[in-house]
Parts: sequence; C-alpha cells; structure tokens
Amino acid sequence: MTTLVLTVVGEDRVGLVKTLADVVSSHGGNWERSHLAELAGTFAGVVVVTVPDRRADELTAALTPLDGLLDISVRSAGSDSAQQPASAPSRQVRLELLGNDRPGIVAAVSGILAEHGLGVADLQTSTREAPMAGGLLFEATAVVTVANDVSLDGVREALEELATEILVDLSVVELD
Repeated sequence: MTTLVLTVVGEDRVGLVKTLADVVSSHGGNWERSHLAELAGTFAGVVVVTVPDRRADELTAALTPLDGLLDISVRSAGSDSAQQPASAPSRQVRLELLGNDRPGIVAAVSGILAEHGLGVADLQTSTREAPMAGGLLFEATAVVTVANDVSLDGVREALEELATEILVDLSVVELD
C-alpha cells in the first residue's frame, strides 16, 4: 500500500468533502485520517489516504481535475518516513492561552517551543469579542510533543515569562 498525504485548499462550498471522498474511493483509496476546516470562507485541510501501490499514480492523476474546485497537492508519505531515524520516546503537553489579541503572539509562543525542541502536533487559534472590555481576545490551544528527556521546567518558565510580558493567561498540562 502507498500512503499519500493530500493538502487541499479551495473556496468553501457545499460538497467539497464528498467530491474528494468520491475520487479517493473510486480509485481504490481508503481515507485514513484528516484535519479539515473552514476559515474566512476558505476550506483547507490535510487528508491521509492509503491506496494499492499499482493505483497510486491513477489516484494522483484523478485529483488534478479538481483544480478550480480544490487545489490539491499530493506527496507520498512512505518514501520519506522509511529514511527517517527512529524518533526518541516522547510525551504530549497541552498549552492553552487566552489574552488580548495583538500581533506576534503565535510567533513568540512558537519561538519558545522551537527553542526548547518541542514540536507542534495540533494548533487551533481564534479571536473573539472581549465581553465587557471591548476589543478582541486571542485564544490558542496547542498539543505539543516533548521528548521524554526534556524537562518542562525551562519551557514553563519561558512561557510564563512571556505570558507576563504580553499579558495573557497560560496553562501547561501534561497529557496522559
């Protein structure tokens, strides 16, 4: 089996997922996992599919006519992962952040994560009206991967210093 990673982007409209799923299914593919969302009128996401080796090129070619409806990039997951070294044992941590919206919050937080060797497994952000105070609140929830040999103390300290500096509430919780 070949594993393909599809990235999809298009103007949001009814039926996009069905159209994509129909193409995958009709070419012998199996929709394994996905993370799809509509943001600001744009539909975007990542889909992992498996397909019999002999039909991978056929499926890839069948996705091309969807340009205009969905822009789709296809890459093979199997070739890169076979050459990657085994990763160190790790654990996951959830970060939650809430505060007044301002430019640079994501850059500052992700800088600290990268500096300490933490990888972002999932990140969701949004803004909403602040009740009573006016203005916008920025919310972020992230699940990050931390190598077992990395202490969270330094990460927490750097994030707490940042939270004080940019006036946001922050929680760091290890997941089971």
